[in-house]
Amino acid sequence: MARTVARVIVDALAELGVGQVFGVVGDALNPLTDAIRTSDGVEWVGCRHEEAAAFAASAQSQLTGGLGVCMGTVGPGSVHLLNGLYDAAKSRTPVLAIAGQVPLPELGSDYFQEVDNDALFSDVAVFRATVTSPEQMPLLLETAVRTALGRRGVAVLSVPGDIGDKELDADRRTRFSLTTPTTRPDGDAVRAAAALLDRSERVTLLVGRGARDARDQVLALAERLAAPMVLTLKAKEGFEGDNPFQVGQTGLIGNPAAASSLQEADTLLLLGTDFPYRDWYPEGATVVQVDTEPTHIGRRVPVEIGLVGDVGVTVRDLLAELSAMPPGDGEARDRGHLEKAVGRFASWREGQARLAAPDHDRGLIGRVRSALDNREHGIRPEALAAAVDRHAADDAVFTSDTGMATVWLSRFVEMRGTRRLLGSYNLGSMANAMPHALGAQMLDRERQVVAFCGDGGLSMLLGDLMTLRTYDLPVTLVVFDNRRLGMVKLEQEQSGLPEFGTVLDNPDFAAVATALGLTGIRVTDPAALDDAVRTALATPGPVLLDVLTNPDEIAVPAKPTVQQGWGFAVAKMKEIVRSHGDDSAPA
Repeated sequence: MARTVARVIVDALAELGVGQVFGVVGDALNPLTDAIRTSDGVEWVGCRHEEAAAFAASAQSQLTGGLGVCMGTVGPGSVHLLNGLYDAAKSRTPVLAIAGQVPLPELGSDYFQEVDNDALFSDVAVFRATVTSPEQMPLLLETAVRTALGRRGVAVLSVPGDIGDKELDADRRTRFSLTTPTTRPDGDAVRAAAALLDRSERVTLLVGRGARDARDQVLALAERLAAPMVLTLKAKEGFEGDNPFQVGQTGLIGNPAAASSLQEADTLLLLGTDFPYRDWYPEGATVVQVDTEPTHIGRRVPVEIGLVGDVGVTVRDLLAELSAMPPGDGEARDRGHLEKAVGRFASWREGQARLAAPDHDRGLIGRVRSALDNREHGIRPEALAAAVDRHAADDAVFTSDTGMATVWLSRFVEMRGTRRLLGSYNLGSMANAMPHALGAQMLDRERQVVAFCGDGGLSMLLGDLMTLRTYDLPVTLVVFDNRRLGMVKLEQEQSGLPEFGTVLDNPDFAAVATALGLTGIRVTDPAALDDAVRTALATPGPVLLDVLTNPDEIAVPAKPTVQQGWGFAVAKMKEIVRSHGDDSAPA
């Protein structure tokens, strides 16, 4: 019996090991969802918003390294996919999006809901095509999948409403023939880099996600070079636990130890990172960069030597060259730069731990500070993040919304054991934590999944709480409910602007969750925090933990400038003047 276009697509997804497809049913997708209905290997996950579907597919791809799949039907349904697909594209993870399209005879006629999908997805997709004939299958599907996996990006296949249920005249099994190439840099370049590193006195490593599969080699290199290791946020997973060289993150979410490790280095070695924030690179340092993408070499900071290749292979080659060239006169490399950085990091972490201690605000100084800065008597977000870290499993998957929720996760949650971490760390979208968690939990219902949600981010896709309930997914949503767009508030005050437009009129999120059929827990008393976190993580099924946190808690930049400090002062003065003026204004 001949197969239909829809059946060919779904059978191929099952062959690839795709477990779930996320989307919203209807119109041109009906033949595809019906093929999924009768499939043994692929499950349909009906979301409330296509953006959530695309985020969920992106999360699955990032966790497995395989193909994530989402679907959006004609016009608005496909438009809604865009933000989640940009997240996948910026995260360089393979996602296949099946987009519905109007019937073929109506293409180009400005038909009801018609959207030019090829134009719509032109910026986000590494491959896009419209199926105009059953005879194009399965070749077009094979090309889409190979391109997504090979180029680590988004492929969009548009299926018109009158094509999905058409049968193929000449059917055949799909053949993907997938291989993963390994690249290594030129030998002369490796030797030149090794010579440069060997004569450097203070080397600092900036390690990114691209180095995660080479942990042992990178640790050996750090030991050989006596180099502190600054981690990008995406490198926390894989390099943070049991690593005597790491000194945390840099940038706005970073810490002084990491910032000084970079600034005091005479040589900076970038390993598998395209860290975008130019202001945080050291001035005057010699830079060596290792990356699989030639276009990444030198685009953030001037590079002396660029090594295009896989980090693991390249670092092994560097170690082989370095081992043949001990430092001058055979003396051991001076470890002062490393020890200073690690000592600073330990001191900073001790200070952060005091902020997160349950009894921090109980003493005299704490009471004075609470009266001045904690006007709404909110719980410290540091304490909340630290409590989650204490009670979460060592194999938990964490997701985080862009903003202050990510700051607190970065500083207080350690990626020990086999913990995983997901976020919109390249696109910087709001609203990603909950749908990322949805996709992660669908992969393994037995594994703990914890979402660090901002109140603003959660509100954007609140409807997909019902998806968690429908599929009874045991996700724990931890809501940092500070009634603010916290990162925007910080940005405004750094610039000397008064806070404006950031205040959120939130509902009781725990009550909303309860009304939707989830377990809702609300915390307003710091003394109840630890037990509430423990209970939330131990409760079966989906749980929303709504914690009212202090909106005045901020993340001070790792290397605050005079201008930033002055900006905070001016902003606070403007806020006071404005509020006093409002109070005294005639009714």
